[in-house]
Amino acid sequence: MEDFSTKKSELKKSCINCGAELTYAPGTTALTCNYCGHKETIEESGNDFQELELKPYLEKMGAQSNSEDITMLHCKNCGANQHISENYKSLSCIYCSSPLIIEDTYNEAWILPGAVLPFQINQKKAFQIFKTWVDSLWFAPNDLKKAAIDPNKTRGLYAPYWTFDAQLNADYTGRRGEYYYVNKTVGSGKNKKTVRERRTRWYPASGSVSGFVDDTLIKASNQKKGVIPNKIARWNLKLLKPFDSSYLSGFVTEKYTIPLLEGHNESNKVAKTIANNWARRDIGGDTQRVSSIDLKLSKETFKHILLPVYISSYSFKGKRYSFFVNGENGIISGERPYSFWKIFSTVLAIACTIGIIYLLAS
Repeated sequence: MEDFSTKKSELKKSCINCGAELTYAPGTTALTCNYCGHKETIEESGNDFQELELKPYLEKMGAQSNSEDITMLHCKNCGANQHISENYKSLSCIYCSSPLIIEDTYNEAWILPGAVLPFQINQKKAFQIFKTWVDSLWFAPNDLKKAAIDPNKTRGLYAPYWTFDAQLNADYTGRRGEYYYVNKTVGSGKNKKTVRERRTRWYPASGSVSGFVDDTLIKASNQKKGVIPNKIARWNLKLLKPFDSSYLSGFVTEKYTIPLLEGHNESNKVAKTIANNWARRDIGGDTQRVSSIDLKLSKETFKHILLPVYISSYSFKGKRYSFFVNGENGIISGERPYSFWKIFSTVLAIACTIGIIYLLAS
């Protein structure tokens, strides 16, 4: 039996030169000391991603066979469960900035991640992306650039997701539509004309489709505030690496709050959509209708994976705005203020231009 006396997900390494904690350097395979600059290479394990058989976990929640305890802090404001690395001296929720109390830490079991996508850009780069984004905003107040923006509050988070694999087999019934055209006379008198009208002939269709559904990505956490926008929630999963706690060093790690069973139910909805698309392609013709589909999934496996995102917020005229940067590709999305007077002036200018063009045309 594997010894969990040293927890995989909380393993910390110290610098051999000065004793400070080593943290992961984004975009590399190395741990770096921020004090003396010493570096240590993260050795590749050579193992494949840990795909876990789904059925035993759904029946017994893993029977703790691939689980361990992790030290967690629960945000009472937004509901996020997060493990915060020791190098964050100021404890606050990464989503809503509410203070977290160190005395409230507790141990909670989690299914070990099977893979992690390490950060590819560092905090400095993420903050520069944000500044460039601010400069490009249309209708933004002129003094937005002077907002209370603290680069140190741009923090890296490993967000939890489920991925599901399965062999899909489905029997379907439906109809295949083929277009044809007829000439039709419309109008009367001088306005009478002949047009071509498209119509559809329908034929019954049925059959079977099958294939392997790989890495259906399902989010594994919910928050009341600061939810990661869909716009940035796209990662290149080919960059996933077998889980190694070294990649977590220096970052916040969020624990899933959406149970495996609920995540599996969401993946089934995605699988049904995939089966429907495959059936339409199999039916062929110009258009298709699927009347019924009998979906069967087998050889189901899953992974708990961690994906990188930078989260921060800024203050502007007493209001807090959040923004998010994808930690792999740098895509940004965030909340922003608008200048009423800039919008009003633009609308007024457009209205005046249209008025002038109308008068000249008259």
